[in-house]
Amino acid sequence: MTTIVDDDIQTLFDKTLSGVPDELRGVDLIQYLVNTLYELSSAERNVMRDHIEEYLDRMQKMEASDIDLGGDGCFGKVWYRIHGTKKPWEKSQQYTLLETNILILNLLSDEQMEHLLVNRSIDFSYSLSTNRDRRYRATVYFDMDNLAMNMRQINNEIRPFKGLNLHPEVARYLSLKYLKYGLTLVTGITGSGKSTTLDTIIDANNRSVRGHIVIVASPIELVHKPQKCIIRHREVGRDVESFRDGIVQAMRQDPDIVVIGELRDDVAIRNALEVTDSGHKVFSTLHTASAMESIDRIIGETPLNEQERVRVRLADVLTCVISQKLVNTLEGTRVLAKEVLVATPPVRAAIRNDNVSEIYQMLNEGSQYGMHTLEQDLVRLVKQRIISTDEAINQANNKTRIKQLLK
Repeated sequence: MTTIVDDDIQTLFDKTLSGVPDELRGVDLIQYLVNTLYELSSAERNVMRDHIEEYLDRMQKMEASDIDLGGDGCFGKVWYRIHGTKKPWEKSQQYTLLETNILILNLLSDEQMEHLLVNRSIDFSYSLSTNRDRRYRATVYFDMDNLAMNMRQINNEIRPFKGLNLHPEVARYLSLKYLKYGLTLVTGITGSGKSTTLDTIIDANNRSVRGHIVIVASPIELVHKPQKCIIRHREVGRDVESFRDGIVQAMRQDPDIVVIGELRDDVAIRNALEVTDSGHKVFSTLHTASAMESIDRIIGETPLNEQERVRVRLADVLTCVISQKLVNTLEGTRVLAKEVLVATPPVRAAIRNDNVSEIYQMLNEGSQYGMHTLEQDLVRLVKQRIISTDEAINQANNKTRIKQLLK
């Protein structure tokens, strides 16, 4: 397949990068390229921006979720993830490390470049210059003294709440209309669709009940349009210094719902519990594969001398955990499989008494409350002939249990 070569960008590379000293490495090299960018005209910088945006624009047509560029690992090519598989694009131009470095830097603001040089990475949101509604979640980071970048396309199409296939009892737990307080977690590994599920839940509340929703995230992904709720979007590093500041400040903004993009550390966890303790409804995400792991992670992330207090607080405020994966279908696409935990009195007691291992059995037997294990949901997808038996076993957290269920 023929490689696409942009003559304009190649001419600009030749002009801009020919004088870069060979001895520069790491931060010194990137600082030199930052200074080089400052010397370029707006028209020249627009050529570089438009070049990258051509790759971004193709993502929607190719049904790609992610794009990667830069660093030795990409071999000078642009890579796309399509239906879960990441591979280099055959028509990608071949780039040198210097070329990808300056292309990536050119996408950042002056403030973002300063942050990158100090912290060696930066998360941010990016919008196409030709269509501000086409947005991407981006991360730029150092990789063996050069820059690498991943961008994930933000799907502006919110999936209908019914598409989550949640039990009516679980739906009530998620609605501000029926429950004004409590902590709900949406968990899963990277690329499991946590943000999409969370946006669906936010949208359902936005359409059904009057209120005020404050979203604190790094970065802000989908931008919700107010329906019945005021919705504030506060991006960490752009609108607020840190998650902690965003969460604390949200308490003074008269919210009904506080959405915390991710519980990244013990400070965010404790702040989330404080907001929930004060009678607010809180939604957040965790990088965990199961409901039990999510509980263990929250408690384990906190200092030992505070774990008992956090355990008791979590038992009091937790309402629901949705742990999910995107699994491969027989048709070559992906479908949502999930585990759902509802904080019934026995579940709360198990958390409070440090008997989290008992919760798996409660998940197995809690169908009347809308609970089920990931393995039970995978078996449902097999019986509906949506996924294969091998895929179900491969994706299961408990291999022994799913083999028993599939007999």
